[in-house]
Formats: sequence, structure tokens, C-alpha cells
Amino acid sequence: MLLGLVAGSLVCMRVTAAVGGTGGRVHGQGQYTIQIDSAHPLLKVYRAGELYRTYRVALGKSDSQTPIGEWRIVEKHKDWGGGFGTRWLGLDVPWGTYGIHGTNRPASIGSFASHGCVRMSNQDVEQLYDMIPVGTPVTIRGNPLAHLRTLEYGNIGADVQLVQKRLCEAGFYDDPCHGKFDAPTQFALIYFQITHDLPMDGQVTIDDYRALGLAQSNSTTGSAGVPGTKIKSLG
Repeated sequence: MLLGLVAGSLVCMRVTAAVGGTGGRVHGQGQYTIQIDSAHPLLKVYRAGELYRTYRVALGKSDSQTPIGEWRIVEKHKDWGGGFGTRWLGLDVPWGTYGIHGTNRPASIGSFASHGCVRMSNQDVEQLYDMIPVGTPVTIRGNPLAHLRTLEYGNIGADVQLVQKRLCEAGFYDDPCHGKFDAPTQFALIYFQITHDLPMDGQVTIDDYRALGLAQSNSTTGSAGVPGTKIKSLG
């Protein structure tokens, strides 16, 4: 079977034991929510449904996007140091270790410079840390296919999760939609390719995106820069 190599490392991996962690996975009080638009490096805190605070942040680069989806804060830790700054608020993203954290590169705030995590100034993240309980919902909005790529074994991300969901809806995949391009995902994709007269290469290319209903033909160059392709709106 066509299998690639598993991706070498996860993004923003925990590299040292945390100091001063809250521990546990208790639920938040429901008073606060966090919203981030992946196209704009701002983090907005809502309290009881009303906008309460807005912070400038740094988000993921085009090849390491901040994970789009509905998440929760599942852990809080202090003083990891280095690139993580003075505070860490971890998210329950299934395909890797991502979080909201401080930074030793304050000049990057306001840009798209991270490996997928949400960077804040240390001063701001310390304020957020004291405000936000574990269990707080975090919504990161955006289009997982805004930067279309060929998907293959070992890839991770919201675009992989979206393909898994489409394969599941079509009856080809019944494993967890966890955003990891693993062996069951590749097997389901190859079965899909066979039944749709597509090249049986175990990769998601533009023809597969189209067959899955995630891209459509267009007379002009689409948003992904692929001639004759338009990415469907997911918003």
C-alpha cells in the first residue's frame, strides 16, 4: 500500500516539564469565550456574550496555519520560558499540541509568524491567564482550504480533518476525524479514488478535492492559484 513517512514532529510540542500548572481538565464557568479570525491577528475575549477585551497576537504562517475549529482551553501552565514566554493555555486540538502562549519575540505580534500557536505579548498573556479558566471555549474561524496543498500520508491539519469528514459523509471512512492523515485515511481515500475513476495514488490532489465537493471548476484562476479551480466557501 502507498504509505509515506509519518511527520517528524508536532507543532509547538511540549519540550519541558511545566511549572506551576493548574492540572486537571475541569470545565470553565461559561462566562468567557475566545474568538480568533485566522485572517486577522487579533484575539477577542467575550464576557457574557459581550466583547470584553481585544489583544493583538501572532498567528500561524501559511504553511503552518493556526488550527481552525471549535476548541477549549484544557490546561494552563506558567513559566515555560523561551519561545513560549511566561504563560501557556493549551487547546484540545486532536492532531497536535497547540496553545495560546507568550513569546520571546514580541516584534512578531501582529503578524503571521508562528508554527500554528497563538502568540501574545507576555504582559497580555499573563492578563489572559488570570482571566480565563480551563474549559473556556475557543473558536478559530477561517477556511482550512485557503492555502490549498496536496495531502499525503503523515500530513496533519484542519484540511485533513475536512477531507476525513467528507469521506465519512460519503460512506468511505468511519474512523475518528482527527486531522491526521494515517493509514485508515489513506485506505479510505484509495477506495474513493477507485470508485470515482481517479488516479489511485493515495494523495489528495485538486481532482480529489473536486470529487469530494471541496473545489469546483471555474473559468479563471481560483483562490488557491490553480487554473480552473475555485475553492468552495466553508463559512
